[in-house]
Amino acid sequence: MSAAEALAAARAQGLQIVAAESCTGGMIMAALTDIAGASDVVDRGFVTYSNAAKTELLGVRTETLAAHGAVSEQVAREMAAGALARAQAGIAIAVTGIAGPGGSEHKPEGRVCFGLATEDDIRSETVEFGAIGRVQVRKATVQHALGMIIAALRAAG
Repeated sequence: MSAAEALAAARAQGLQIVAAESCTGGMIMAALTDIAGASDVVDRGFVTYSNAAKTELLGVRTETLAAHGAVSEQVAREMAAGALARAQAGIAIAVTGIAGPGGSEHKPEGRVCFGLATEDDIRSETVEFGAIGRVQVRKATVQHALGMIIAALRAAG
């Protein structure tokens, strides 16, 4: 899945893309904006690495963070919904995870939660990339996020 494919799918639907990123620190937006002409379908990106940023910029509820932790589908869904509500976009992707090193028994290294929101739907999923190293987890996260955007936009078409 490529950034160019995601941009083409967004163009075909007449939608703009917004991203809310934690563990990738802006890499999804960087991948999209590396492509010349992306400005017609890329609206904005939020890098919300801290819990405070998730709450302040995206409206993630402190209760959700307390109950489920930052690396959870519940938070990913709220991040995606918050990004969509604060943007001029038709599709939002959100990622939050543990790139490593480290992690715990309950939230291991390589776990990434994804949220995807459109005006009609919010969905989430968790992918266990494993302890493949920080750089590889982040790269794999970007690729998976782009794939989710492409699949959602193609399904809508």
